[in-house]
Amino acid sequence: MTDVLTENASAQPATDSTAANGPSLSDFVTRAANGQAADGRRDLVGISREELTELMADMGESKFRVKQLWNWVYNRGVKDIEDMTNISKKLRDRLAQDFYVGRPVLTADQKSSDDTHKWLMKFHDGNEAETVYIPDRNEDRGAVCISSQVGCTLTCKFCHTGTQLLVRNLTPGEIVSQFMIARDSYGEWPTPSNGIRRLSNIVMMGMGEPLFNYENVRDALRIAMDGEGISISRRRVTLSTSGVVPEIVRCGEELGVGLAISLHAPDDDLRNEIMPINKKYPLKELMDACRNYPGMSNSRPITMEYVMLKGVNDKPEHARALAKLVKGVHCKFNLIPFNKWPGSDYECTPTNDIKKFAQVLLDNGYEAPIRWPRGRDILAACGQLKSESQRQRKSRATAGGCAKSDSDGEGVVAAQ
Repeated sequence: MTDVLTENASAQPATDSTAANGPSLSDFVTRAANGQAADGRRDLVGISREELTELMADMGESKFRVKQLWNWVYNRGVKDIEDMTNISKKLRDRLAQDFYVGRPVLTADQKSSDDTHKWLMKFHDGNEAETVYIPDRNEDRGAVCISSQVGCTLTCKFCHTGTQLLVRNLTPGEIVSQFMIARDSYGEWPTPSNGIRRLSNIVMMGMGEPLFNYENVRDALRIAMDGEGISISRRRVTLSTSGVVPEIVRCGEELGVGLAISLHAPDDDLRNEIMPINKKYPLKELMDACRNYPGMSNSRPITMEYVMLKGVNDKPEHARALAKLVKGVHCKFNLIPFNKWPGSDYECTPTNDIKKFAQVLLDNGYEAPIRWPRGRDILAACGQLKSESQRQRKSRATAGGCAKSDSDGEGVVAAQ
């Protein structure tokens, strides 16, 4: 495992005590939410094509200028307006007065022994989120697992992000820039025109519940799927949700991406216990939303994610109940061996028992591959993500003789 830490001191947020000499922490938060830097300029990354068209029109520029900017930012991956060489110097200077091309600050860059790659990214207000590249075992490509929130609103009992309360939603620019950082790392600019690319898929399965930040996630994915920029096919995008029922069909209608459900239990009693969101959106409502998901078909089934918890949800009778629950839903299961994280009381189901569980589902007509863990040695596996700053603060508190937990309490990444 390699672990390279980088820190940009100038990117640290100002505190309220420095308000006299510069923007306060609240100013940073407000500006970050609007995609602005400390000096008030707007980040071109995250601005929709429609809004960019309006902004250029206000400057007296044509739609062709929008196409040029879009190509430079999302097809070629430039990080500086000055590098947009087919735009006049005069216009570049004018653009640079109001805009910039941003990236989060990399505060940690880790690579696992199995080539899983994890980045910790710091945004303008000092908050952080993690992004993971998961290479395919059999092909020279893989998926980038992207976060939608700093922390999470949920309290799923088996997920590490559940120990970090929601801080805020990520903006469209902060979401799509995670994929752009991954491309920077692997030198995959400009966008490959031959369809052969290492970073081939996007999975919204990182920190946060994507459907509790739906509009920002939608806008970010539309940018990522735009054919003149990053150009990821919607068939290579999957959004995972813990079951925010009102937004599921809307997501299918507006985005048409693949859907994954963080299921993990076959009945309401058990799911209420380990995933409290079920009390608001019980399984009957969730399954009805799945049955009505636009684009669901035998060739593009919904994925039911199911973490295997020893002695909790892993009996053959649980598997039979699952088969009954999903009747009428074109779906497959991903069985996920539980990934241990510090402080967790759960244990992983033994491998032989997971295989028996999978066989019951197969006998009932459902594919149920086992998703073997990746990146465990850098806490990048499913359910292990948590902002590095949160872990570091807890480590320092414990080392100093204070054995209390983080002040962030409970939260969760349901999308994992």
